[in-house]
Amino acid sequence: MMSTMLKVAAVQLDAVLADVDANLAACERLATQAGEAGAQAIALPEFFTTGIGFDERLLGAALPVDGAATVLLSSLAARYGALVGGSFLCAGPDGHVRNTYVLAGPDGIVGTHDKDLPTMWENAFYVGGHDDGVLDAGPLTVGAAMCWELMRTQTVRRLAGRVDLVMAGSGWWSVPEWAPGSVFRRWEVDNAATARAAAATFARYVGAPVVHAAHAGALECGMPWTPVRYRGHFEGNTLITDADGTLLAERSWRDGEGIVLADVQPGRTRPALEPPAGFWLHRRGPMAAATWNYQRWHGRRWYRDHVHAD
Repeated sequence: MMSTMLKVAAVQLDAVLADVDANLAACERLATQAGEAGAQAIALPEFFTTGIGFDERLLGAALPVDGAATVLLSSLAARYGALVGGSFLCAGPDGHVRNTYVLAGPDGIVGTHDKDLPTMWENAFYVGGHDDGVLDAGPLTVGAAMCWELMRTQTVRRLAGRVDLVMAGSGWWSVPEWAPGSVFRRWEVDNAATARAAAATFARYVGAPVVHAAHAGALECGMPWTPVRYRGHFEGNTLITDADGTLLAERSWRDGEGIVLADVQPGRTRPALEPPAGFWLHRRGPMAAATWNYQRWHGRRWYRDHVHAD
């Protein structure tokens, strides 16, 4: 472990779906609160420029890697002498869109990480990446992970014992209130618990503190291959843990937009948990498992037809 404590912050955002300008302004406001409070590392959520849902407006919302999102991250990092990171739909020079985490430091861009596998309807808007997400930030090595990357053993294998701090972000949506209500409500209880556990226990798998930023607020959008609309909310659970998984700060989705702050001791420790032998760190539940498969099939075709033809 390193001897110097680090003040870190995570942002919880109530995004306006597909409104890049509004979301950049909100992120600057919230990250400024964190910077003025002395944060030396500030995590923004996954998809901080757009939010996420199955909405065709996202087709026009991808930014270049050197565009307005990266300019914001860089300016905040320079202003506060901090590490500032978050992910957004990023249009690459090859014509593909990826969910790219950009980490900025006081002297410029530290590095990037492309989320490995799109989750559910995300498949309609971007393709996965193949890097390890280990970013060299000088005295610190930062691991980047987004949402369901916190659910998979392959993420543990690439980060465990290799990073001093994990900067993570999620855009995790709730189970809708469909009939039969008692079944879907029970599934949502389990889904909310998994969303919290995935972020809160990840430190125990990798042996480093975790700074997890998330979305809160309502979401309404289409549902692929169905006539019904999705209505729900983002699960939130913006939180900070130390390397052994002790929760230091947390913000529920019910608390809305805001920030959490805590002092952590960065550094690598022996992970408290060994990952299971399979693909998943946590059980997904029946609806999430089914949706993972059918929306992946739909999304890959939709992406090919609307974003990038192979």
